[in-house]
Amino acid sequence: MLSVHQLSVRFTSYETGLKKKETLVTSDLELAVEKGQVVAVAGSSGSGKSLLAHAILGILPGNARVSGEIMFKGTPVTPKRQIKIRGKEMALIPQSIGCLDPLMRIGKQITRAGILSGIEKNKVRVTNILRRYGLPDHTANMFPFQLSGGMARRVLLATATVGKADLIIADEPIHGLHEEVASDILSHLRELADQGKAILLITHDLSRSLLIADKVVVFYAGTTVEEASATAFSGEGKNLHHPYSRALWQALPQNGFFPVSGTQPVLDHLPEGCVFAPRCDKTKFICKIKRPPVMPTDGGFVRCFHA
Repeated sequence: MLSVHQLSVRFTSYETGLKKKETLVTSDLELAVEKGQVVAVAGSSGSGKSLLAHAILGILPGNARVSGEIMFKGTPVTPKRQIKIRGKEMALIPQSIGCLDPLMRIGKQITRAGILSGIEKNKVRVTNILRRYGLPDHTANMFPFQLSGGMARRVLLATATVGKADLIIADEPIHGLHEEVASDILSHLRELADQGKAILLITHDLSRSLLIADKVVVFYAGTTVEEASATAFSGEGKNLHHPYSRALWQALPQNGFFPVSGTQPVLDHLPEGCVFAPRCDKTKFICKIKRPPVMPTDGGFVRCFHA
């Protein structure tokens, strides 16, 4: 359904004296999402997860420059095609509930999303979709400020799925929600995948996302370091190939809460070699001078000289 190959994003800015500066914020991103799959994208804040979503949809700011390859349904995704399929064949569940129009009632927002996706106005069944996501009928007459956080998240899910999009990109859809609401939203995403949709789930909550994910793509410092099956995230993480993937798994409270020494490098001051080398206890000379290539594994791929 969707494949991303060697995707990089750069931002242009101007320093004192109108000196032009270009900052590489993501580099050589790799991932693939098939029909019927939930693929979780995990990593710390600032690793480039949301930038990936915005690059796929073509909603990055004007000073961004994207290189690499994005394929959707076997055809390259060009800026012109992004405009054509955005909201129709691809849909976004945004991270912020602030994306809801504060001056428009919820029913009208869902109807508008349906119309923009190509559905005739009289065929948008607002009540049906509200009930599908466990929202009472009167939600249609409410404004966003009248919703709880969980209700707002469900409305964002409703606006993204009211159409016929084959790819749903969910950017932190359960952030800040209590267990019951988060579980319901994840269950809905799994249901959509089981119906044949492709789901790209961007998340900080690795443990809960594993309940529905088929595979996980791990981001670190603006690049993908590993793609692994969801089942590899178990036990002590011995089936994971990258040291950061194992560290991410072992840092969870239920796995011992083992912190990794050091901090993630700043994106405009990345190390010359492997981006994880300054924090890795297996670092050798080659790691400091050369970026590791993508190497296939039994569950996906890894970027590591020691895998």
